[in-house]
Amino acid sequence: MSWWRQGFIGRLIPTKNEREVSRLTAKVQSINALDQKMRALPDDQLCMKTGELRERYENAFKVLGGDVTKTRTEGNKADVKSERKIVDQALDTILPDAFAVVREAGRRVLNMRHFDVQLLGGMVLHEGKIAEMRTGEGKTLVATLPVYLNAIAGRGVHVVTVNEYLASRDANWMGQLYRFLGMETGIVTHGLSDAQRKAMYAMPVTYGTNSEFGFDYLRDNMKLFLSDYVQRGHHFSIVDEVDSILIDEARTPLIISGPSEDSTDKYARINAVIPALKREVDFTIDEKARTVVLTERGIEAAEKKLGVDNLYAPDNIEILHHVNQGLRAHTLYRRDVDYMVEDGKVKIIDEFTGRVLDGRRWSDGLHQAVESKEGVKIENENQTLATITYQNYFRMFQKLGGMTGTALTEAEEFAKIYDLDVVAVPTNRSMVRNDEDDLIYKSEREKFEAISTDVSERAKRGQPVLVGTTSVEKSEVLSRYLKKLQIPHSVLNAKYHRQEAEIIAQAGRKGAVTIATNMAGRGTDILLGGNAESMARAALNPENPDAYEVMLKKFQAQCEAEKEEVRAAGGLCVVGSERHESRRIDNQLRGRAGRQGDPGSSRFYLSLEDDLLRIFGGERITAIMGAMGMKEGEVIQHRWVNASIENAQRRVEGNNFDIRKHLLEYDDVMNDQRVAVYKLRRRVLGADSAATKELILDTVEDAIINTVART
Repeated sequence: MSWWRQGFIGRLIPTKNEREVSRLTAKVQSINALDQKMRALPDDQLCMKTGELRERYENAFKVLGGDVTKTRTEGNKADVKSERKIVDQALDTILPDAFAVVREAGRRVLNMRHFDVQLLGGMVLHEGKIAEMRTGEGKTLVATLPVYLNAIAGRGVHVVTVNEYLASRDANWMGQLYRFLGMETGIVTHGLSDAQRKAMYAMPVTYGTNSEFGFDYLRDNMKLFLSDYVQRGHHFSIVDEVDSILIDEARTPLIISGPSEDSTDKYARINAVIPALKREVDFTIDEKARTVVLTERGIEAAEKKLGVDNLYAPDNIEILHHVNQGLRAHTLYRRDVDYMVEDGKVKIIDEFTGRVLDGRRWSDGLHQAVESKEGVKIENENQTLATITYQNYFRMFQKLGGMTGTALTEAEEFAKIYDLDVVAVPTNRSMVRNDEDDLIYKSEREKFEAISTDVSERAKRGQPVLVGTTSVEKSEVLSRYLKKLQIPHSVLNAKYHRQEAEIIAQAGRKGAVTIATNMAGRGTDILLGGNAESMARAALNPENPDAYEVMLKKFQAQCEAEKEEVRAAGGLCVVGSERHESRRIDNQLRGRAGRQGDPGSSRFYLSLEDDLLRIFGGERITAIMGAMGMKEGEVIQHRWVNASIENAQRRVEGNNFDIRKHLLEYDDVMNDQRVAVYKLRRRVLGADSAATKELILDTVEDAIINTVART
């Protein structure tokens, strides 16, 4: 079949996503039909709608065969699934009214009215799917629709965010709407007592971070009394930035650990040996797999320097393990890329967000090896007391929904691992951002020089520029290039995270230049002309808080005037200085420009020395460039090269997917055991003395029978 016929038929037959959007759009019309009715209600009658909807839900639940006096949280999976189906069917009967109530409450309380596409996104979440929504489309407001609807069932709704700042901000902001409609909102943050946590989970809606929810689950299952448990079940969860939590974080398990009494002397002893080993002679590195392996000569050299006869002898296996970890620390983990040193401590930098992961430590002696390498105090290694992956924690929820600006590239993984469909929600206004072809140079120096020239020209004509880098190290290198050209700019990376709000507030102003790591790639909203609210708060004198409104009006007028100038200059320009291994991270960076119909543009500058091209796509791209006769100082811009780069990213994504899938397969074995043990533990804690005695005798009898059967 020719490409013409394929394209023609493709236009005649709607895609799965188009069919889904069309189906939900019909429901949007029924919600819109209630608009005038809701507007006519006084505040007190609108608030009373919550009670009316709850009564209608309970009646529908009973008619469908549900029992409102019982809430099934565990047991037979088929029974739990059946009850979940009845709950959803009952909620569907009140969905149009519930969404119409929330929309009107949003207009009155927040001065924000849900667009039709936001209603559509809310239905996607309610159905337990992932809504892909572009930057600036109001995901926070979208979540209020399914949250309110599902909270009516009285089983608790978890809203998961990537950090505590967003959890507190969203809970306080959207909490105004929920409280207006008679629903209290809880926030689970670090530092709360168990009594406070229990109170927060008991509320209809609970906001928090993925780590706090996961750790509370582990802590609950280490307690001695059921009455001390803080969580009340896992019914419905909406995960903001779902790809970050369910995919990027999937390789990092949650671990509750206790101190180990092992000495730290061995790390310093082994660290003294590593620098003497030579690459390709004593060890080899596979950058694609991120592994390092000792050669025969390297093994002999290590044995000699450590005074060990045989590293592979059973008594020396621990020493061999720490030699390998020391090698990894010195060869694979780079300062200001994978970690930074601050206040005498080694702090991990998240490769996807560019943020410091406070309190996180690498396991199996790797963190101690890096500490030894950097010459800081070596902390004791910990022993694991309880652990769970995010994959298995979130799969416990009877219904799971998610929001993000970038999910379609990982649709296969969401479907296979979490049984979640992805629906791309249309934008409220057409996206007019101009995504230009990549420019590829031979060397990193040429690339940075070209970026500096481009940034300088754009800033001079008043266009704000956001330059994205992949690490703290690269952001500082690029900053030096801009300083040489005397271009005023701000740097946002893990070292300057405390100035994040101030830097982002100014990033959309006329001629502003901001260099940022992936910190600016997710969850940030850069407003053209500047963010008046943030600017007013920054300029406010703490001794005169009443002046805030005056300052706000002043900055609003200033930002509005600048916005028109910035729009005329082309809007925000996003410049990527390197391609990330994941296309999603690149798309998130692009997504900072062109929000809500604003003008904008994006372009990536690459070099053959970039990690992605050098490790995964170098030979193919170098061959293309050689065929084109490329010389020093020349630049290549061609769709063939773009396709090769995308293929390299796909290979890396596929490899990372396989790693996550294999890790999950291993964890599933542990998870079956964890679920069984935790279930038995709860039975013991919840039983009276007679039942406990019977349970113990049954367990002893089973153990005897199994032992006899094996002999």
